[in-house]
Amino acid sequence: MSDPAWFTSAVVYQVYPRSFADSNGDGIGDLGGILEHVDHLATLGVDVVWLSPIYRSPQADNGYDISDYRDIDPLFGSLEQLDELIAALHARGMKLVMDLVVNHTSDEHPWFVESASGKDGPKRDWYVWRDPRDGQEPNNWGSFFSGSAWQWDEASGQYYLHLFDRKQPDLNWENEDVREAVYEMMRWWLDRGVDGFRMDVINFISKEQSFADAPPVPGERHVNAFELFANGPRIHEYLAEMHERVFAGREGQFLTVGEMPGVTTEEAIRYTDPARGEVDMVFQFEHVSLDQGASKWDWIGLDRLALKQSLHRWQTALAEQGWNSLYWDNHDQPRAVSRFGDDDPAHWDQSAKALATILHGMRGTPYVYQGEELGMTNYPFRTADEHKDVEAVNHWKRVIDEGLDQQAALTGMAKVGRDNARTPVQWDASPSAGFTTGEPWLPVNPNRSWLNAAAQVGKAGSVFEHYRALIALRHEHPVFATGDFTGVLDDDPDVWAYVRVLGRQRLLVLANCSRRSRELELGDGWAGARLLLGSVPERPAALPPGSITLDAWESRIYLLD
Repeated sequence: MSDPAWFTSAVVYQVYPRSFADSNGDGIGDLGGILEHVDHLATLGVDVVWLSPIYRSPQADNGYDISDYRDIDPLFGSLEQLDELIAALHARGMKLVMDLVVNHTSDEHPWFVESASGKDGPKRDWYVWRDPRDGQEPNNWGSFFSGSAWQWDEASGQYYLHLFDRKQPDLNWENEDVREAVYEMMRWWLDRGVDGFRMDVINFISKEQSFADAPPVPGERHVNAFELFANGPRIHEYLAEMHERVFAGREGQFLTVGEMPGVTTEEAIRYTDPARGEVDMVFQFEHVSLDQGASKWDWIGLDRLALKQSLHRWQTALAEQGWNSLYWDNHDQPRAVSRFGDDDPAHWDQSAKALATILHGMRGTPYVYQGEELGMTNYPFRTADEHKDVEAVNHWKRVIDEGLDQQAALTGMAKVGRDNARTPVQWDASPSAGFTTGEPWLPVNPNRSWLNAAAQVGKAGSVFEHYRALIALRHEHPVFATGDFTGVLDDDPDVWAYVRVLGRQRLLVLANCSRRSRELELGDGWAGARLLLGSVPERPAALPPGSITLDAWESRIYLLD
């Protein structure tokens, strides 16, 4: 049997540059700020740093609308600074992964400017253009940012497709020239020292070419047509071709992770099967959709049992073939402690540790989103005008235009809005949290006065030190990476428990996800197991026979070998 891939024991840290650290006082995070905090990442012990987009961009969607794939937006710095960051990370044993956004570009990208110059332009077919249908859009597809997924172009008398903002036209991956231009760009970045790519909505690049209407939804004129543009007919062909054209024959260790909304376990197995040569792992969205109703903004509250059962099902499904990515939050999701934990100050730190323990003990590659290692929480949004994200802004406009329930909309925006993850990282207790000397582009969470890095790094028992210990355990004990997974107490809504086994080693992970203490009967089979990590100090170093009691939100990891 071959040795496990290097990434099975690795931990990835996501940096959202705009909100990480600002080095020049303009209120927007930048490469200089990241360079100033490289040692924070090294202290934490992560293996890979993933940067959200820093390419040249009009910033209609905070950089996910790219106008030049081979340059850095002056907002964030320069190519020379990125080279410096790559060198600084490599010197500390860390890799750098760039965000790859190739389902769409900015409408200011030269490719689209040429495509939009006329029906006979040489790059017309680089994007998806269609004639009107009965004087209206070609079909009923909806944009993820509200409204139609089609934008009318008066000059040429056609519509272009944009699954996201109108300034993010979709590339036509049916065109071989488009694919080769993307692969050439990827090779250019690898030659520059980049160690892989996180691929934005990569399972959208192959669309069903009939462009048929999506099944109608009552009360909705435009519909998100997942079955027609996600996991399309040529997606596996494209990803295999990308792997062959970009990575084949290269020396080194690279990481590829595909963001894939709507992906199922069966599809994930195919995407991540090493024998197929597509991607190393995928981001699935099942567990981050459980608190949503008819739409993202329809917040229905969390069913913690459903959350546990969902993640356990993914553990089991990919046990023999393929590989899981593990995450609680990212730049598109609200803060984990507020969503899945308990952000009441009385339980905040223990719940942050419990979530960390649960995730990092599972089989898969864990991802830590900036500030997660501090237990950062959602921002206390109260009004619509406090939100800056284009998705939330467009949703509120629709609510007003169509006379929808404003209070329900405000609740949904506050609970799951993307700006929750984008408030500045809280480095210290100062008014701007040590993020900037200027006015931050998004306001700092008021709890920075007590929730910040300065109060945690090097402080025994802190959330940061708990994350640091978990990452070290993952590097030290192979059972964390490749051990078998078996869920325990699968029907208990409060206690999260599972066992990992590799050879003679057995790992027991326990977390009480409630505000009340719980007594657990473990049986004599675990007696004598040593405590690797606990969230409450001064617990016995080994498990006694019989039962134990977990305090509110307490978590522990035991090893029997």
